[in-house]
Amino acid sequence: MTAVPHRAQPHPDAHLAQPLAADLDAADFRSEPLRSLWGEEADDALARGLREPILRALGARDDALATLGRLWVLGMPQPTDAVAAALPRLGVTGAVALGLARVDGETVHPEALIRPQSFVDADGVGEWWIASDLDEIALGTSLPADHVLGVGGASRTLAELIVPAPVARALDLGTGCGIQALLVSRHADEVIATDISARALAFAELNAQLNGVHNIEFRLGSLFEPVAGEAFDLVVSNPPFVITPRATDVPEYEYRDGGLVGDALVEEFLRRVSRHLAPGGIAQLLGNWESRAGAGGLERVRSWIDDDLDAWVIQREELTPLGYAELWIRDGGTLPRDAQFTRLLSAWLDDFAERGVTAVGFGYILLRRTAGRPLRRFETLTQPVSNLGRALGAGLAAHDALADGIPRRLTVASDVTEARHLMPGEDDPSVIELRQGGGFGRTVSVDCALAGFVGACDGELTVVQIIGALADLFDVPLADLRADLEPRIRRLVLDGFLLPAAE
Repeated sequence: MTAVPHRAQPHPDAHLAQPLAADLDAADFRSEPLRSLWGEEADDALARGLREPILRALGARDDALATLGRLWVLGMPQPTDAVAAALPRLGVTGAVALGLARVDGETVHPEALIRPQSFVDADGVGEWWIASDLDEIALGTSLPADHVLGVGGASRTLAELIVPAPVARALDLGTGCGIQALLVSRHADEVIATDISARALAFAELNAQLNGVHNIEFRLGSLFEPVAGEAFDLVVSNPPFVITPRATDVPEYEYRDGGLVGDALVEEFLRRVSRHLAPGGIAQLLGNWESRAGAGGLERVRSWIDDDLDAWVIQREELTPLGYAELWIRDGGTLPRDAQFTRLLSAWLDDFAERGVTAVGFGYILLRRTAGRPLRRFETLTQPVSNLGRALGAGLAAHDALADGIPRRLTVASDVTEARHLMPGEDDPSVIELRQGGGFGRTVSVDCALAGFVGACDGELTVVQIIGALADLFDVPLADLRADLEPRIRRLVLDGFLLPAAE
């Protein structure tokens, strides 16, 4: 591959960002109009790195939406007069001044991508314009080390995880292009966004200006150094958690590699974050962690977290060292057919072997500074999930509700269904399952007594009344049935199958 050419540095300027936003708005430069312009199939192909279907759909169109789509969605040069017509307020000189383009004769070359990113939160549906570095297709080469990534799968995952609640002060640690800071700013009075990359902070500040967001402050520095001595109600982070060999000639991408050995970056974050959480403050992040001979990944994570914090860690997948190495070598743009692939693979596998790594887990971490008995949940969930921010918030609320015992009255969550499995010719079910339709999508096997209890939870009868009636029905001692059911009822409340009823 060819060497990466010199790249312009983005230059945030609110006086120029405002006319750019007006031009993008006038061109209807948003997700749905662009998708309609070149079709759903072509739009989906772009996510797989294919530009040709979009180019075929656009043909010779030179209107503002088509021109800006080629320039900043695909990262392709465009005629200067067409770009000038598409940007009547900003002008080509303004795009150059922002570091988003350069001019070579009669052609405007993109220096960045700008792509609309839609989102849904408690206030409804919205969309941001997000500027980031040119991708591999636009560059025609592998990514440079200081590449600033746009909104990827990890960014969207973290956004869905954030517990929806208004806060006074929030911290986005490792902000990258700034997408998390923008999302959090909708429910925070003040947001501090930090990054070790000056280039990333420049993109993040430009994106805030472009979208008219004014309550974010940007600070340069590593981990918690830029906020020493400060506390926050919410800390979010999509940190550079990818485990990368500290070996010569292995690319170190700032957006994914924290420069430490193994999973030490996630460990350091977890060991230090408690000092920056206000009472009741929540920290949420994504991470990788290693399983090593004699030490499982989740147990290692548990050892990094202060005992006085609520901790909820969910492992979503686990890869072998080989699978992990292949994933991230490909992510950097190196494919098995490339000469350096085998060398990089050997470096990764040697690095894992030195530490006795047997697997690498990926998942979500939620911490909370609590005044009561801390929640400790470390689990592996591989089933499809949805609305996780609300589900995590409900789980914390359920833990708090159980602090003084099982609530007096309970109701069944609206997404819970019951399935009964019977052998042919039998009247009694051999298996009874409760299933969640949303959130964590859990399935729980229950016996007839617990199924009967859940079925009677209508918010009118008390827990004591229901257990008493079941003891009479099954002709068992009340004390024995209560001792059997109570821990399982607590679990159903904690998992969101049962909800406290309004008194």
